[in-house]
Amino acid sequence: MRRPFHLAVAVVTILLATAAAATPAVAAPETGRLPAAAQTPGTAWTVDPATGRVTVTVDETVTGQEATRLRESLRGAGVDLRREPGRLRTLLAGGDAIYGSTARCSLGANARSGSTYYLITAGHCTNGSANWWTNSTHTIAIGVRTASSFPGNDYGLIRYTSRLSHPSAVNTYPGLLQLLGTGTAYVGQAVCRSGATTGVRCGVVTALNATVNYPDGTVTGLIRTNICAENGDSGGPLYTSGGIVLGILSGGTGNCTTGGSTYYQPIGEILAVYGLTIP
Repeated sequence: MRRPFHLAVAVVTILLATAAAATPAVAAPETGRLPAAAQTPGTAWTVDPATGRVTVTVDETVTGQEATRLRESLRGAGVDLRREPGRLRTLLAGGDAIYGSTARCSLGANARSGSTYYLITAGHCTNGSANWWTNSTHTIAIGVRTASSFPGNDYGLIRYTSRLSHPSAVNTYPGLLQLLGTGTAYVGQAVCRSGATTGVRCGVVTALNATVNYPDGTVTGLIRTNICAENGDSGGPLYTSGGIVLGILSGGTGNCTTGGSTYYQPIGEILAVYGLTIP
């Protein structure tokens, strides 16, 4: 049985994974160093942290002719080109966690600045709504949007204006896991994510500093995993079994029936920009 909506929005979801460990990240190349064709919607690129080699992926919206043109433009640049199933998207609709005026997303993390409490979610969610509720009928208020950054980044803040409980914990469908702090992702790390639509799913970090070209804008500096997600999971947390949150879900390809890849905004950047702490 799924948790009631008013409980789901009051928590950040953390479940299984390993203790966070930081390793030096290989910087992604500047966008301008890649051909213009590699900066179009439906494409994403990452850098192998061991070799520094760039991989460009294309989704199903990129036609065969476009893929050929892209392959030709990358010839001799030491770049690998790979096609992935599905479409790159920002997973906006669906779910039962937090409701904006026209969309539903997932709560990523509860944070605070002094005695003021906020929830963090995806910026492509907060862009579309100033007010947020716990249910689709908009009868139980959560709070109001105080910041939103998308594209470029993908994070937003909602300030609690209600008396809803907001523990430093995550919904594990069912149950709660205490959130102990934040960490920096590394390639090969075992992680899980939790979202309002598909619950808890687990896998590994496959790349850092990823750039994703969504139809509605480009986002850089993302964590990539082999974990699936679906509409409504956006904004949900990426975390380890030790109660360490690493990021929040931005978007991905595929689904949880056939599999897919997902991309996450690192949590540390969000906290630093807004001067927040967890817990």
